[in-house]
Parts: sequence; structure tokens; C-alpha cells
Amino acid sequence: MRALWIKSDILLPLDTGGKLRTWHLLRHIAARHEVTYVSFVGPHQRPEHIDGMRQVAQDVHVVPRFDPAKGSPRFYADAARHLLDRLPYAVGKYRSRAYANTVDQLLRTRRFDLLVCDFLVPAVNLPRRLPCPSVIFTHNVEAEIWRRHAETKRGRLLRFLYEMQHRRMLRFEARTLARFDGVLAVSAADRESFARLYPGAIKAPVQVIPTGVDTEFFAPTVSEPNSRLLVFTGSMDWLPNADAMAYFCAEVLPLIRREEPGVTLSIVGRAPTPAVARLAQRHGVVVTGRVDDVRPHIANAAVYIVPLRIGGGTRLKIFEAMSMAKAVVSTTIGAEGLPVTDGTHLRLADTPQKFADTVVELLRHVERRRSLEAAARSLVVQWYDWAVVGDDFERALTSFVRRGVARVAETAGVPTDVRAVNANEPHAAQ
Repeated sequence: MRALWIKSDILLPLDTGGKLRTWHLLRHIAARHEVTYVSFVGPHQRPEHIDGMRQVAQDVHVVPRFDPAKGSPRFYADAARHLLDRLPYAVGKYRSRAYANTVDQLLRTRRFDLLVCDFLVPAVNLPRRLPCPSVIFTHNVEAEIWRRHAETKRGRLLRFLYEMQHRRMLRFEARTLARFDGVLAVSAADRESFARLYPGAIKAPVQVIPTGVDTEFFAPTVSEPNSRLLVFTGSMDWLPNADAMAYFCAEVLPLIRREEPGVTLSIVGRAPTPAVARLAQRHGVVVTGRVDDVRPHIANAAVYIVPLRIGGGTRLKIFEAMSMAKAVVSTTIGAEGLPVTDGTHLRLADTPQKFADTVVELLRHVERRRSLEAAARSLVVQWYDWAVVGDDFERALTSFVRRGVARVAETAGVPTDVRAVNANEPHAAQ
């Protein structure tokens, strides 16, 4: 199979959940098939990161792009320029003639068996007609993220702006999903959301590829029984994560400290927004910024927290914590889409008081904490190691290729042997 894989960014460094998910799946695919990868690249991207992409793709094409830092004056100026755009800002800012020309040139000069659009936004740069079967790999239901943003905003103007973005994203997401031969989702919850939001728009049943984790890399660690450290990891320039930390520090952490004054919090992740960086001014709160390895920060924690109020897709961060045998306390939205059981693999809490009470309970009752830790580790090792998930992903991609070959042959009136693109015959479709 020859695949053209389009994405908005280079995967290295592996500092976001989306990058990690794609990296592990691409590595599995590239070991058996031929991958051409196209993405934007920022002005500060290291050359070794671009070269490193050849570990997961035989051919790499990059298009220069500058993205202002979130929360900066240039960011708000750029957002203002898109107010009258029919596209949602999160999509319109990636519109690029250079990127579109790169993709068009590859499609016109090479033969691909499948085009994979990784995330929603690269689709804005695709030609109207594609010469090969295509699939979109969704990591979230983007319209749902913007709806939840609007619901959590205070003030008429902010809510109006986010509701406008939500409506634009609904229209764009509906049109985009409808144009692909197949849709991959990362959870059954996302699949159900697509069916509810866009009934009849998607050509084929949405296939679910669950999140995985490198269970050897994220090996179990045991926290000290008297540890009072809480930890959260994630990209801190992603609005749902920034909102989660602002909410937790304002509404939950004070309740925890009434019962356990010695509790501390580490917020670990790249590119903290100015609002997140200011949280470090609070007593006992550390904001690390980007770290080369999150494992030492998770290892020392007694409880891993996921107080998300906004989001979609699945939570790679939770599986990493579970693989390291950590007790996880999450909101329902934070664990949405994960095949976990409340009270067995993690604990769910959706109000500030319940979240605080649950954290305090696990800090004080070590045996309950240990029970969650053992069950969490057992679950991900048995079912969600990347090797298992990668096989499912490969079968899904090759099924779309087979459909495309059969459809083209039927149109041309020529018999076809669909075994030519079997997953066990790499590069067979020439």
C-alpha cells in the first residue's frame, strides 16, 4: 500500500497526545507500507526533527508556516482577521496555497492507494476531487469542543464569539466528513456524536481505532504512601487543558487543601499560556513548561488528575498514567471515550466538591489507591498496547483501499483481485 498522509504539523518532538497517537500508528504502518508525509513546519523547528520523521515515513514534504503564540498580541490580531471568514478560525488559519500546491503536485505525479487526512484541518487544502480512496482520521469531534467552550465562557461577548465558531465548525465538519470514503474515530463516544450531529452525511460506517499506550516505556512506579503530590500532564497551549487547570486551581484545589494543607500540584506540559503560567504564583503549584520526559513527574504523584470540562476524542494522558499504575481522578468529560469503569480503573467526579473529596480519600486511604493502580495497569497491558492497536489500524486502512480498488474496477468493468492490497502484502498495490 502506498499512502499519502497529510497533517498540520511535524510529529517531533512528541509533546502532544495527537502527535504520540499518530507517531505510534505511523511507525506500525511504515514498517510494512510506503508512506509519504506532508505537513507544515514552523520557523523554529529543528532540522533533526524533520529528519527524524523518516523513521515513520519514507518521503517527507514540509511547508513553512508561522503560528503566533496563543495569548500573544499577534495571536489575537490574527484571530480578529478571521472574524468575517466563513471558515472556523481553527481551520481558516491553516489555509495555504503552498500546502495545497504540494498535495496537488504529489497527487498528479504519483500513484497512491490511499490518502489519509490526519485531524480535520488539513482537509481545507485538498483539491475538490481526489484520484484515490481517502479516509479522515479524527482525533476529536471538533464541533463538540467549540460547543463546550461556548458553554463554559462567562460574558456575552466571549460566549457570542465561541458560539459563532461552534456554528462554523459544525458546517465545516459536516461538509468535510461527507467527502471522505471513510472516517476513523478514536472512541465509540465520538462515533455516536458523529451520527447524532451529521446523520446520513458519512459514506460508510465510522470505524473506531482506540487509543493505545507504550506499556514498556510507561512502566509502573509506586508512589510513597504519604505522598501529597497531584499531577496533570498535557499541551498547555490547548484550550481545554488550560481551562481545566484554571478551573481546578480556582475551585477544587482550595477544597482539597482545607483537608490536606500539604497538597502540591505539578502542571507538566509544553507552551503554557500566560494564564497557565500565572498559576505558578499560587502556593504549592509548579508549572514546568516543556519537559523531555513526563515519566519522572508522573512517577512521584500520588494522584493523577484530569479535571477537563471541554474536549473530545480519547485521553492519551490517562492511558499513560494508568500504564504507570497511577490512581486517576477525572471528570466524566475527561475520560470520555475510554473503556474504563468508574471505581475499578479510575474515579470520576464532576463537581468541585466531589472531585476534592475523591482526591482526599485516595490520599488518605492508600489501599484504595493501590487497588485502582493495579487494575489500571492490568487493563492497558492486556488490551491497549500500541502493537495491538496498530494491527487494528492497519486492517482499517487496507479495508478502505480494497473498497477503492473494487469501486474503480466496477466502474471500468474490469475484474479485480482485492487480495492485491491485503495487509499481508506490503506495497502490493502499484
